Amino acid sequence: MISIQTSRLKLIPLDHEMLQIWKHSGRESLEKFLNLSPNSWEVEKFYRDETTLALCDFWLPMTKKFPLEFTWYTNWEIILKEKSCSIGGIGLSGMPNNEGCTEIGYMIDQKFRGSGFATEAVEALKNWAFKDPDLKIIKAETPILNLNSQKVLQKNNFKIIGEKQINIPEPIQVYGWECVR
Repeated sequence: MISIQTSRLKLIPLDHEMLQIWKHSGRESLEKFLNLSPNSWEVEKFYRDETTLALCDFWLPMTKKFPLEFTWYTNWEIILKEKSCSIGGIGLSGMPNNEGCTEIGYMIDQKFRGSGFATEAVEALKNWAFKDPDLKIIKAETPILNLNSQKVLQKNNFKIIGEKQINIPEPIQVYGWECVR
């Protein structure tokens, strides 16, 4: 099984089969399949909605379309090694486009925030992605009021490039960020 290891975390990319287990049988079944201790994520409605949308409208169709490159199109489970449980997810928007760009997104269970896990996971996936010579820029978006997420990106050398409104599912103001190789 593919994974990225840090001192405290293990990132596991979910292939199409694993995503189908999540969609059709729930997170508990996915955790059993991955031999993880159960942990029911506690996250804000915005992240629940965004994750549900990504699962159905992006991860499942794209991992089916690109089975050999699925790692670029899926959720990577963020596993806390010491507890052997999933504490969140992280992923990319796909392989580098014609401009050499992709986007990163992440979410950490509220119970595990404030310990640097998001910073560690972003750094690990960023370093993995930048091994691809075609990747020049990784972009991100954070809600303007999410100061903790902004700190995660700052610690990973991302810079603010603008502000805009997105609609998932309600309108929300976000900062656009990018990290240049």
